[in-house]
Order: sequence, then C-alpha cells, then structure tokens
Amino acid sequence: MPDSTPIKVALAALAQHLAARRAAILAAWQHSVELDPELTTSGGLSRAQFNDHIPQVLEAFEWRLQAVHPLEKQIAFEQQKQGAEEHGLHRWQQGYHQRETIREWAHLHYCALCELEDYAQAHPELDAEVMSIARRALVRLCGEGVCASAASYERLQQTEAASRVRELEGALRQVQALERQRAETWREAAHDLRGTVGVISNAATLLAADGAEASRSSTSQLLQRSVESLRALLSDLIDLGRLEAGQEQRHTAPFDAAALLREYCENLRPLATQRNLFLKAEGPQTLAVEGDAVKVQRIAQNLLLNALGVTERGGVRVQWAARTVSGVHQWLLCVLDTGPGFQHDSPAAPLERALQHATAEAHEAEDRGSAPSAPPAPTLRSQSSVAARNAGGEGIGLSIVKRLCELLDASLELETAPGEGTTFRVVFPCEYPQDRGR
Repeated sequence: MPDSTPIKVALAALAQHLAARRAAILAAWQHSVELDPELTTSGGLSRAQFNDHIPQVLEAFEWRLQAVHPLEKQIAFEQQKQGAEEHGLHRWQQGYHQRETIREWAHLHYCALCELEDYAQAHPELDAEVMSIARRALVRLCGEGVCASAASYERLQQTEAASRVRELEGALRQVQALERQRAETWREAAHDLRGTVGVISNAATLLAADGAEASRSSTSQLLQRSVESLRALLSDLIDLGRLEAGQEQRHTAPFDAAALLREYCENLRPLATQRNLFLKAEGPQTLAVEGDAVKVQRIAQNLLLNALGVTERGGVRVQWAARTVSGVHQWLLCVLDTGPGFQHDSPAAPLERALQHATAEAHEAEDRGSAPSAPPAPTLRSQSSVAARNAGGEGIGLSIVKRLCELLDASLELETAPGEGTTFRVVFPCEYPQDRGR
C-alpha cells in the first residue's frame, strides 16, 4: 500500500537522493538540450538563466514524494505548477518559441527518469510500488509543467496580440486624422483657387466690356496680381504634393546660414517698406552649418512671407543663433511678428495647441539638459484654421514648412498670444553624419 510506513520511508530516501543529485540532473538536462539540433536559443544563456525556476520545480517534486498528508502533497503540487508557469514566462522573455520550451521539458523528463532508473537498479530490494509512485509523479510533474508553460505562452501571446491590435487601431486613427487634415488642406486650396479664378474672370470681363477704357489700367493691375497669386498658390500645391509623396530629398552641404538669411531679408525689405513695416535681421555675422540651404531658404520664405502678410503694424524680426544642448550642436531660426497672434476661440486653436505642446516638450528637454537627436515637426491639426488669418493660402505655406522640417530633422515650435504677435522657431541640427558619403 502506498500509505504503508516502509513505502513512505523508501520515498523519503528517494527524495533525499534526488535532492543530492539535483545539480547532476540539471547538468545532464543542459547537456541533452545542447545536443538537440532543434534547440538553439539556449546557447546564449548562462547556466543560471538556463536553469531558471527548474531547481525549485525539482525541489517541489522531492517534497511531493515524501509528503505524508494530502494537504502537503497539494502544496507541493501548487509550488510545482507555479514554478513551471514562471519558467514559461522567463522562456518567453528569453526569446524562446513555444515548441522549444516543450522540447526542453521532454529532455528534463528523460533525464529525471534516467535518474530514477539508475536508483532502482542500485536498490534492487525496493518495493516495486515505490518506483511506480515515483514514475507516476514524474509524469504528472512534466505533464503539468508543459501545460503550465503553454498556458503562460498563450496568455502572453494574447496580451501581445491585444497590444498589437491597440497599436494598429492607434495607427489607423492617425492615418484617418492625416487624411482628414489633407482633405481639409486641399479643400482650402480649392477655395483659394476658386476665389482667385473668380477675380481673374471678373477682371477679364471688365477688360472685354465696351467703355472700359477708363478703368483698364487698374483692372489690368488687378488681373496681374491675381495671376501672380494663382501662380504662387499652384506652385505651393505642387511643392506640397511632392513633399507628401516623398519625392523631395535633402541634399546637405556646408553653408553660411547667416549670409543666406541676411541676403533673403534684404530681398524682401522693399515688400516690408511698401507695407510700412520694419524688417530686421538679427544674429551673428557668420553661422557655418551643414544642411540643405535651398530647403532652409524655403522654410524662411514661407514663415517670413506669412509674417509680413498678417502683420499690419510694427514689423518682423528674423533671428538666428547657434546653441549646444547636452553635446548636440544645433542652430535656430526664429521669425517674430507683431501681428494679431492666434485667438484662443478661433478655428486656429487646434494648431496653436499642437505647436505649443511641442514647444513645451522642447523646453522641458532643454531644462533637463537633454535634446532629442531628430525631433519631428509637430502635426498641423487644422490647415483651414491657419488660412483664417490670411486668405492667401497660408495653410498651404505652413504645411510646406512642416514637411520641410520633417525632411531636415528639424523641430517647429510656436509661441503666440492674442494681440501680442507670433514667434515661429525652427531648431536645425548643425550636421547630418548619416548623409556623408552619399
């Protein structure tokens, strides 16, 4: 009978033997796994990592063999199960496939069974029931171990799958938001085009009308301005389309950012004077950087023309400077206007919040003494709201600025307040090591 005293004594002696041989069993198990050509993941593990929770599982097995009361057996069984579950979790974290973990259990079962058989041969006087109990307990141990490990894998796979679903859903929402933004941008562009074409049509009608000689000059000037506006808008749309299609590439080379910006400001000074505005260029005499000078000028052009377009009194400052944050060399372009700023209750509020959030994060990074190597330009949440400041297609211009900043690994930040003007700040890297050798 399994509950007779001689059998209990014999099982206790067997448990003590297994405890003394535990290190040898684990070593034989690892050697057997190493010889299995289908098990390769374990090759990069240390012995402690390989053994993981299996020593505790074997210890619980030994307790179970010598347990007297059913409660003791149940406690030992639960400890076996817990150890097997934790082993399955760790194997997942170590990069195992489920099949590899199950094959390892098979090798463990074989090595433990060999130890039982060697013990039986060394003790021929043992009651056959002792080894029968031990073998059944070992089969149950390994069976439960495989089930527990598989259950851990299943839970982790379900968790990972749910996480992937959430990530895909989030990515889908972002794509849908981008599509809505793009549709709104093109809707605004179509609205601007229709308005400009309407002006051209009316001007052409006036020129063709009889008795229009007196107003022909002013009508011709209006027609010319409208054609120029239409050409600029179409050019912006083409540029934006190329950027969104990924057809623009950056071509980096050393250049003097100060000279480039100062010269461009001089070219636009007559426009500022015509609008009775000041235009000041402020910064060091030279600023040697690496980058795409053409695209930097396009960013400055869009920001500066936008600032001049919305400012009625005062003027615009264009500033540039170099800085170093946590060993990262950067340079800044700032365009400050004395225009109306963004109204918090206007349709521009989503754009303002998006850019100011990016600005606040950048300032926090500076305060912590760190800076991201390539901060992305923030997403412009509503292009139509920007166009509300200026009917001349400003939303398209800022969309172009955003895309160019992404292409140049630059960040775009906004500081604004109603009635206090607006500051756009672009932070460029001073060099692009990944572009060298192209």
